[in-house]
Amino acid sequence: MGVVVVSHSAEIARGVVELAGQMAGGEVRLEGVGGDSHGTLGTDEGRVREAIHRADDGDGVAILADLGSAVLTIRHILESGNGGVRLADAPVVEGAVAAAVVASMGLPLDEVVKAAEEARDARKL
Repeated sequence: MGVVVVSHSAEIARGVVELAGQMAGGEVRLEGVGGDSHGTLGTDEGRVREAIHRADDGDGVAILADLGSAVLTIRHILESGNGGVRLADAPVVEGAVAAAVVASMGLPLDEVVKAAEEARDARKL
């Protein structure tokens, strides 16, 4: 099972993946992709496609995105056929951690995406 974090910032994507990886252990293919091809803020479709490909071990890939154009880029990619790839409507940090932990349990993609999306309702106080 794979989890891909797409952010406008490479640093944010790396940090979220690092946190989720520490929480889930090494059983989950985690990829972070952020910024554009010039190293500035943005989203690069080719780099997102590559991250999805690296994360895909055949069991599916859950994707989390930070802001509007990242979501639009992912949706464009998924229009050509998702092949077991799903975009979660979830907060990036909490959703990525939840998705990675559930994926580490060997649960199917639907459960991984559900866990990410349920993180949206997690209260902190």
